[in-house]
Amino acid sequence: MQIKKLLAPMFAPLVLSAAFGLMACGDDSSAAPANPVVDPSTDPSLIPTDPSTNPSVNPTDPSTNPTVTPTDPTTPPVVVDPTAPWTPTVALASTANTAYPATVYQAWKPFHFVTFEEESVYYADIAQDYADIFLPEFLPAGRVIWSSQTTGYYAKQCQDKNSTVSGMKARGCTVSEGTGYGMLLTYFNGDEDAFIRLWNYSRAYRSYNSTSTVPSYLTPWITFSFHYNEIDNSSATDADLDIATSLVLMYYKTLNQAYLADALNIIGAIWDHEVNKTSLLLLSGDTPMWDGSTGPIVYNLSYFSPVALRLFAMVDPNHNWAGVLDAMYNYMATVQAAGTGVFPDWSDAAGAAAKPANGSADNTYWTFNKESVRIPWRIAWDYYWFQDPRALSVLTTLNTFIVGKSGGDPSSAALAINYSWDPAKKDANTSTVPAHWLSAWCATGLGNNPAWLESCTPLVNAKVPSNSGSSYFTDILLGMYSALLNGAFVRPF
Repeated sequence: MQIKKLLAPMFAPLVLSAAFGLMACGDDSSAAPANPVVDPSTDPSLIPTDPSTNPSVNPTDPSTNPTVTPTDPTTPPVVVDPTAPWTPTVALASTANTAYPATVYQAWKPFHFVTFEEESVYYADIAQDYADIFLPEFLPAGRVIWSSQTTGYYAKQCQDKNSTVSGMKARGCTVSEGTGYGMLLTYFNGDEDAFIRLWNYSRAYRSYNSTSTVPSYLTPWITFSFHYNEIDNSSATDADLDIATSLVLMYYKTLNQAYLADALNIIGAIWDHEVNKTSLLLLSGDTPMWDGSTGPIVYNLSYFSPVALRLFAMVDPNHNWAGVLDAMYNYMATVQAAGTGVFPDWSDAAGAAAKPANGSADNTYWTFNKESVRIPWRIAWDYYWFQDPRALSVLTTLNTFIVGKSGGDPSSAALAINYSWDPAKKDANTSTVPAHWLSAWCATGLGNNPAWLESCTPLVNAKVPSNSGSSYFTDILLGMYSALLNGAFVRPF
């Protein structure tokens, strides 16, 4: 294993991080796929292996997930009573359907999630190497499959040409963003087996990337299957926030210290590598591209998860997470007030739309687009759980904007437009409204427009995952938004 571990980086381009980094949502989210009903039973290859049929896999056995010890001594986390039921004070639509999130999840999982056991069969020619990363303590494992890549670098790096499997399951890459989303989805859907598998996927790569003196607590943003073939080990802040958040939530749900210990390791690394210590704003990753070492800092507000920062403050009083929360909300208000009311995908320190150095948004950075579509989910989640007036302000401004554009009709084609933050630049038009865009604009009504929420929630609930090679981003965000809008986001304290 050690020889392979030393040789693997030699096959990865040294400049990849600068050229391609953090493009997880860029290749499929700008499309507007239809939402056909897909029956996984028509394709046996889409049905995941039942873990219960494998006697060596027992995800409920604590011995498969040994306690992880945090590196720094910390003050005990905020004590909560996990038996006390939480009652939300922000009302969802009366048209919300509590069964719908599970329907979406059950359609999503067989197509977008794959287990270690399954992929050992799919990629039989490389499966003998899986054990180099996935030691017994990191099993069972599973991953969320990234989108198909038909051209360019990732077409070469993200498929095993020797595989006899075609289509979706031949997509070899996973992005850390998908792992974070997947852990949140599995948590809110009560799928502990899949949660543990995704957690182990992250743990295995973090352990593999560690050295004898420097532990690695940030998940590499793109990985290949369950293999050591290195693609890019830099981090993506939104993924790290979501992975840590899901672990804190699972800790409060189960009181299992292993979840908290690993969360604290990640949280400490986020503070060390992904927070601008001068402004307390969240950086986009852990490389010089994002921290100002090689050029002006460009921020991504869709990486801002207020709920994550609140949870971090509860379990990690040794760092100023409340200050980061305040700085991010203040920055968000500056950006929103300086433009048309929507957010650009990327913005500079002054709050103006700016082009990121990774080349992912050269022609879209000033629009409410493939990055910003996540902002309503993150802010509505904060408002639903904590009623922060700053969250209400953001949602109200966004909702007033789209109501004005659509005439108050959430079925309007106006929801398909990628609106410009800059009044001097043009909007970008698309032909249809994809499910995650409809969901995002719907969530803006959670603030103070119940009529909008009543009208748009049934429209969201008529959507199902597209389950296509390009629908990774659309489908996983539909799962997230649907869970929030229909009451599956239950606070565990």
